[in-house]
Amino acid sequence: MNLENLIRENVKKLSPYSSARDEFEQFTKPMIYLDANENPFSNGINRYPDPQQKELKAIIADKNNVQKENILLGNGSDEVLDLIFRAFCEPNRDNIITLPPTYGMYGVLANINAIENREVLLNEEFQPNVEAILNAVDNNTKIIFLCSPNNPTGNSFDDAAIIKILNQFKGLVVIDEAYIDFSNEVSWLTVLKDFPNLIITQTLSKAYAMAGLRIGILFASKEIISVLNKIKPPYNINGVSQETAIKKLLQSTMPAQVKKILVEKNKLIEALSKYEFVEKIYPSNANFILIKVDDANFRYQQFIDNGVVVRNRSNQPLCENCLRISVGTKEETEQIIELLKTINNAEKSIIYR
Repeated sequence: MNLENLIRENVKKLSPYSSARDEFEQFTKPMIYLDANENPFSNGINRYPDPQQKELKAIIADKNNVQKENILLGNGSDEVLDLIFRAFCEPNRDNIITLPPTYGMYGVLANINAIENREVLLNEEFQPNVEAILNAVDNNTKIIFLCSPNNPTGNSFDDAAIIKILNQFKGLVVIDEAYIDFSNEVSWLTVLKDFPNLIITQTLSKAYAMAGLRIGILFASKEIISVLNKIKPPYNINGVSQETAIKKLLQSTMPAQVKKILVEKNKLIEALSKYEFVEKIYPSNANFILIKVDDANFRYQQFIDNGVVVRNRSNQPLCENCLRISVGTKEETEQIIELLKTINNAEKSIIYR
């Protein structure tokens, strides 16, 4: 892969914005800051935050055995995904490839940035059709998006399929690992150095329980990070989010919470398997379960009428009559198990096994 051939010409020529804190970093000794036109009265949030999030990146780098220079942080994963489009895809000319059913924001971002989205359906096992993907590539294909574990299906993609795509595609391959912490699979971060065209995105919104902070993480080569840093907004992660994320990451509560979530997932799978209206439970490496039911619209409304919000994914390819159920707390799982009995008994034609 020749990265220079992938970067948009205007981005190559761009002189990035230089903020006050980029030009003069904060010192440990007391300083009088009169360079950023801030309100001088201290209240904990009157100063601009670190535009490069150095302390937060150092913690993330240490946890993932990478260098800080391999990390870009964004206002949620959606921002870092958008930056990829803006840096590498020429509007009204280039195209990307996505693999439905998958995370819908890839297609939305393609439309926003006037990029053609070439959809190549997953196969019946929700695995990439590598031959069809590579056949869809042309000289203007810049990015292939792989969501693994996949949303909404929950499964991880086969390693061999991903490696073949990485080796044979000359553009960028983005692996979205939003749910990797719930998976028994190893993150692709372990081979990041082996594939210069590999970009990995993760998030603090799922396993780390910080969805309200909006912090997305992108891992890539230093060269790719350098390109993305040229176009990122100067203060894209606010100070409160940085401070809170640092505190939460140092508390290390994630592993214990993930373990509890996986226990509840197994309970929920066992309960769902008892009912005839649940026609299939798909394998999941995430914190949610995709199920195929007899009538998704009817069953969805039953959940809603009983005060539980699940997601009807029937509008997605290959997901006809499918509901996606996130895994909750122990107490919520117990309520759902009881609710399943109510849902089942509400329709006499549905037989309990």
